[in-house]
Amino acid sequence: MEALDTLLLSRIQFAANISFHILFPTVTIALGWVLLFFRLRFAHSGDEKWMAAYRFWVKVFALSFAMGVVSGITMSFQFGTNWPGFMETVGNIAGPLLAYEVLTAFFLEAAFVGIMLFGISRVPGWLHVTATALVAFGTTLSTFWIIVLNSWMHTPQGYEVVNGVAFATSWWEIIFNPSMPYRFAHMMLASFLTVSFLVAGVSAFRWVIGDRSREVRAVLKTGVAIAALLIPAQIFMGDMHGLNTLEHQPQKVAAMEGNWDSGPNTPLLLFALPDEELRENRFEIGIPNAASIILKHHADGVVPGLNDFLADDGTPLHPPVSPVFWSFRVMVGTGFGMLGLSWAAVFFMWRRRDRHVGRAKGRWMAVEGLPKPLLWALVPMAFSGWVATLAGWYTTEIGRQPWLVQGIMTTDMAVADVPAPMVLGTLLAYLAVYASLLIAYVGVIAYLARKAARGGDARPDSMSHSGKANVVALNAAE
Repeated sequence: MEALDTLLLSRIQFAANISFHILFPTVTIALGWVLLFFRLRFAHSGDEKWMAAYRFWVKVFALSFAMGVVSGITMSFQFGTNWPGFMETVGNIAGPLLAYEVLTAFFLEAAFVGIMLFGISRVPGWLHVTATALVAFGTTLSTFWIIVLNSWMHTPQGYEVVNGVAFATSWWEIIFNPSMPYRFAHMMLASFLTVSFLVAGVSAFRWVIGDRSREVRAVLKTGVAIAALLIPAQIFMGDMHGLNTLEHQPQKVAAMEGNWDSGPNTPLLLFALPDEELRENRFEIGIPNAASIILKHHADGVVPGLNDFLADDGTPLHPPVSPVFWSFRVMVGTGFGMLGLSWAAVFFMWRRRDRHVGRAKGRWMAVEGLPKPLLWALVPMAFSGWVATLAGWYTTEIGRQPWLVQGIMTTDMAVADVPAPMVLGTLLAYLAVYASLLIAYVGVIAYLARKAARGGDARPDSMSHSGKANVVALNAAE
């Protein structure tokens, strides 16, 4: 019983660590590229609003970068403290991939992040732009190597097992394993959507508390535009990823759909309460044939059922159904909420071009023709990308159970033989620290927004003489 408790607590502890850690790379991956966009716009136009945007959001980047590095180190320690069997079995593959991430990506980021953060007025403009570009590229390269390892754990290939230990036979096959392209694209789009709503939501918050600067207008429009453009791409990529998962991990798709019996004309369940003891759903609400149409592209398509994945003694060989079923719906529901809000915002901003709408002066209208209810809705949606990312991550990782590395080792084969109370004690300590840090992180962003808003009230809608002088000076450095 103690071993079971240790396994469960170790899984919860690693889930808590990675849930906290993934929040911050999800921000820095795309925010680096958005900062590069701001910096290039300033270099091209000399408009001070883009440099003001850069100066504000580079602080958020620095905070997120630091939090990501620290939490990543803590998480990596758990491979030895909680999951020694993982490295003992697949360390010949996982170790080099993690080393590649450090050697090619982390060193690149570490070398140039100082210039990016502190070199705006200390180095030539071209060098500062280059440093920003290299840091942005480094965050993407880091994502690539981590996704390679994670994808290989789901769809391993290019290896052989000798005496219970995995050895690489083809690094090309390991790196470009069947699910890697879909996971990498899905994660990159998730990061950009997270950042788009973060910048739009914080800008909306600044507007609500009185900041009427040109910077806020520009960043708000940028965030909404990125979201509106990329949401359809993410929906398409999510569909492609789902079809790839259906091919390689059909039991995960069966859990996502809450489908117990294989067959055609499978409905898409909007709501249900899966019951694993009775192996059926209660209170089903679904769209007839929709799951078959989505997964097989015709109503008669056969969708796999969970009852296909049982051992001879009836033991389930599929993941726990309810967590996968509901996390998938949280991810999709949040995504469609982001779609509706971003498209509505773009619609009203586009209508702003019409001179009659542009002249409308009503208590319901706010920035750039955006109705106040939509503006206020953007504020709580600032962290909606986190919700969707975590829900998607839970769908992916819980959906892999009981495997840690698909077909090679199960989760219980890797857990450390340590007392359950020790794992519980460290778990509670982690949760307390992470909750405090998360509150502090959000509080610092709110503080930066309020501080900028206090200065924003004094900023005119056009540049001051001193602002123009700063632009001339900075352009001279280009």
